[in-house]
Amino acid sequence: MSGLRSALSGSRGPVGTKRGPVKGKEARVGLCCAGVWGCGPEEGRREGPRRQSPLALASGLVPWRAWDGRAMFGARCLLRALRSCSSAPCPRHRPAARMSVRGALGVQSANGERVKVQGWIRSVRSQKEVLFLHINDGSSLESLQVVADSSFDSRELAFGSSVEVQGQLVKSPSKKQNVELKAEKIEVVGNCDAKAFPFKYKERHPLEYLRQYPHLRCRTNVLGSILRVRSEATAAIHSFFKDSGFVHIHTPVITSNDCEGAGELFQVEPSSKIKVPEENFFNIPVFLTVSGQLHLEVMSGAFTQVFTFGPTFRAENSQSRRHLAEFYMVEAEISFLESLQDLMQVMESLFKTTAMTVLSNCPKDVELCHKFIAPGQKDRLEHMLKNNFLIISYTEAVEILKQASQNFTFTPEWGADLHTEHEKYLVKHCGNIPVFVINYPLALKPFYMRDNEDGPQHTVAAVDLLVPGVGELFGGSLREERYHFLEQRLARLGLTEAYQWYLDLRRFGSVPHGGFGMGFERYLQCILGIDNIKDVIPFPRFTHSCLL
Repeated sequence: MSGLRSALSGSRGPVGTKRGPVKGKEARVGLCCAGVWGCGPEEGRREGPRRQSPLALASGLVPWRAWDGRAMFGARCLLRALRSCSSAPCPRHRPAARMSVRGALGVQSANGERVKVQGWIRSVRSQKEVLFLHINDGSSLESLQVVADSSFDSRELAFGSSVEVQGQLVKSPSKKQNVELKAEKIEVVGNCDAKAFPFKYKERHPLEYLRQYPHLRCRTNVLGSILRVRSEATAAIHSFFKDSGFVHIHTPVITSNDCEGAGELFQVEPSSKIKVPEENFFNIPVFLTVSGQLHLEVMSGAFTQVFTFGPTFRAENSQSRRHLAEFYMVEAEISFLESLQDLMQVMESLFKTTAMTVLSNCPKDVELCHKFIAPGQKDRLEHMLKNNFLIISYTEAVEILKQASQNFTFTPEWGADLHTEHEKYLVKHCGNIPVFVINYPLALKPFYMRDNEDGPQHTVAAVDLLVPGVGELFGGSLREERYHFLEQRLARLGLTEAYQWYLDLRRFGSVPHGGFGMGFERYLQCILGIDNIKDVIPFPRFTHSCLL
């Protein structure tokens, strides 16, 4: 108990006399006692009878009769607290706070905070007394420089290895980075055979080469940048619609509808054969969706503005740079919409707002693509963003193509669909500014597009947005809300029975409405300048290829 008396005496002895400072374990006990008793330095200055400390009573310094039962209970509590305090470890350092590479690089004034960073080694440089590592965890294009004593050097610290580094975040003397991590501990979590690894440090691999390794290519700088831009663009699109008052709808992936009427469908069937051949799982043929539009039209009878953002599927036998079997579509439907002009305004706003958000939040990722993959794309994108999109009719587009000096593979004529070569020429003709083409021939478009009732050339209120380098990016229309027009058209196509539910939407509170769809991968191609659509999606699916 003499140690306990000493612990007390640093602040006030049993008779109020001052003692010398205490150190070590006894000091910790004394601090803990003060916390239990609730007595501070001011208590020693109080006048009147002095309270005897429970510790003094417990150690026999004063007679027990001086205390009542409550004091005795307090003494027992104190002794239990003392045992706990005296046995508790005293950490020498604060535990290291886990931090992302992006978070570490964003620290403005590093003052030796202890942090823990986890990631993969992008480079190793060993000198006589110092070891330099660059660690990346995918949170940013830039890597964090780790500076360590040469004693940390090991064969396991190789390009591609995963590591956990603990140390102090300090200001870097180099102008190339604001901070660096002074390593106290480096743990190799997973080894990497750098010689067998298909990607080499400081070697710029073509995108075609990276496509051979869909399970590893995300570890390269270029795919990392593209996928971060993809993530940021996804968030920006959701924010655009939320800020504009749209309701997000999850439309089904499995459907009995063929929205496009093109017949390019993947049919869905169970992997195991059903015993009765005449029956199937859903009792009707079902397919992977080609569009969520018809389901959005259902929702537009209850919500004035709806959108969906999800995977769609086309069984096109194409390996072109513009087509995938599985891709993502952004689709919107707006009720009480009566003009293509209003619809085109939303489309243009979505394009520009999303692009500006990406440029603001991912400047270095976008810069990498513009610098090494698509030189000149930065200026082309700025040109698109600062100019109002143009509008021409389908009829005007055909006339422009007919007068072109360029020879086309497909001869342009009124009533024929526009091909990619036509779309790219029209954009170039319009000064490389995105251009809306409106009012297409009725015979070219699906049944749900609104009849313009014009003549002698019969058109519908449809619109496509053509952009530089890609061609068609958006497709939209006003929908046919008039019951009798829609009924007659479905009857001519022999679709009345299959789409009776669609006619019902016009019977019960129908309103003028319209909508559009945007291919998300093509949008990324447009803003980044990526030539092949297979390089802007994590796992491309196309004819004769479904790796992983």
